[in-house]
Amino acid sequence: MAGREPLRPFVLAARFFRIGALNELQYRANFAIQVFQSAIALGTGLAVLALVFSQTTALNGWSEPELLVVMGVHILMGGLIGMVIQPNMVRLMEDIRRGSLDFVLTKPDDAQVLVSVRDIQVWQAVDGLTGAIVIVFAVAQLGGAVGLGQALLFGLAFVLGGLTIYCFWLILTVGAFWVVRIDQIVELFEGVYQSGRWPVTIYPGWLQVSLTFLVPIAFAVTVPAQALTGRLTLGTLALAAGFAIGLMAFTRWWWRFGLRRYSGASA
Repeated sequence: MAGREPLRPFVLAARFFRIGALNELQYRANFAIQVFQSAIALGTGLAVLALVFSQTTALNGWSEPELLVVMGVHILMGGLIGMVIQPNMVRLMEDIRRGSLDFVLTKPDDAQVLVSVRDIQVWQAVDGLTGAIVIVFAVAQLGGAVGLGQALLFGLAFVLGGLTIYCFWLILTVGAFWVVRIDQIVELFEGVYQSGRWPVTIYPGWLQVSLTFLVPIAFAVTVPAQALTGRLTLGTLALAAGFAIGLMAFTRWWWRFGLRRYSGASA
């Protein structure tokens, strides 16, 4: 039994995914709405990209197909955020505010794992599929096949990016233990996340640092895109891995520290 413990988060995620799918299948019109929203967002992004490259042949060294890769990764990561990360963090904020987090804390499983996977918006997977299609199309335009090594680097960079975004969200959400009305961070993050449609290297130095270490858009979008375009160096990948591991350790400590401030519904 002890050997299965490391797999417990994945087992719980699979179960909650199944429950979420069963719930969402009752409202299939949401699928059509999500497809429409994804099509509008994709069309707008492509139009802006075409407008930019009608005036230039490269943007700070990035060609049009390479920027299309960045857009695809941005959409793919956005699908992950919308499907798993954001809905769970929003629900956690509400549980803290209402005092209903007690129902999670009394469960035998790890509370952080439970609050991170219990709410899955299945139809947001449409964005993930859209992003994957854009990436495949962009890589084809680059004229070279993606080798196994390159694909593995992309997968690793994408996982590391997803973990940094999750940690960033949870760090902010834990602030609800002190500041009750913190839900405005959803709109704030969505606004900042739009900067990830472009590689962070095109921004001024101070903004590059901010989008790398304060709001980890670079690790979430630009670094995975660099893996597919042959721009990723081992140094950058090592930095991404070190940052993700350090942030995960801090997030775990911060979560436990925040729980000490929670008094429950009976307070």
